[in-house]
Amino acid sequence: MAVYTDITDAELEAFLEGYDLGAPLAFKGIAEGVENSNFLLETETGRYILTVYERRVKAEDLPYFLNMLTWLADKGFPSARPIANRKGATLSNLRGKPAAIVEFLPGLSARKPTVAHCREAGEGLAWLHLAGEGYPGRRANDLGQQAWSPLFAKHRKAAEDLKPGLSATIDTDLAQLALMWPRNLPAGTIHADYFPDNVFFQSNGKFAAAIDFYFACDDAYAYDVAVTLNAWCFEPDGSFNITAGKALLNGYERRRPLSPAEKEALPILARGAAMRFFLTRLADWGATPAGALVRPKDPLEYERKLAVHREGLVLFA
Repeated sequence: MAVYTDITDAELEAFLEGYDLGAPLAFKGIAEGVENSNFLLETETGRYILTVYERRVKAEDLPYFLNMLTWLADKGFPSARPIANRKGATLSNLRGKPAAIVEFLPGLSARKPTVAHCREAGEGLAWLHLAGEGYPGRRANDLGQQAWSPLFAKHRKAAEDLKPGLSATIDTDLAQLALMWPRNLPAGTIHADYFPDNVFFQSNGKFAAAIDFYFACDDAYAYDVAVTLNAWCFEPDGSFNITAGKALLNGYERRRPLSPAEKEALPILARGAAMRFFLTRLADWGATPAGALVRPKDPLEYERKLAVHREGLVLFA
């Protein structure tokens, strides 16, 4: 089974003829993520992940992502190295769609991250930022601050249907974010989707790897930290866990200390990061194909985080 694209045994065997991976032994869909079709593939030579690229991922961006994974792996960061086919290419075609095979990474994601997980995740994020320094590829953040107002304009009715009066609140948020958005912060290659299901841990709780780089881009490092704070440090009731947040920041600063400007900017960056994921979840809410294994994620989870950020966070003394 697959998330969006169903692959037959015959199609898989024909696809693998282009690789030196041996015959397939096991193949199953992974019902996580909302962007691509992912499969766990086991062949005579080992275990791999096969991804068929769908939806938002642009074909012209794929070399940037795959080359980045190779770059990070070469720098010693634990990321899934792409597997080249017999022609030396890491990007192939399956069912008329772009596809790639990458190494399988051992480790488990944390379903309910602890404070210790947050500290490890923060250090792993800083490691990623440092390993990405010098990567020659460039990709603008097409879901950055300038994209939010045009995106919301397409989905105002969906917001109002979810919660009457929400569209006016979001309009105010967007105007304030545009006015207050920080500029000229230290920047480079960021993950931009560093959620708990994209981070693996060893059995002893230590950071093991990061996966799913298909929103990676060039942007402020502190924005990536803000995305991560939102993803890891909120409780199910919508409250922010300041202990987890400080642990994540302490872990990050083990490897890469934040500048005074980055620390000052984090509260507004976190508010903006919450807006970004509210808007993309809102766009996905009615757009997931019938029969897909994934369920669209609730936009109101991030609307509740926005409400917390409107009050402001005190992250540093």
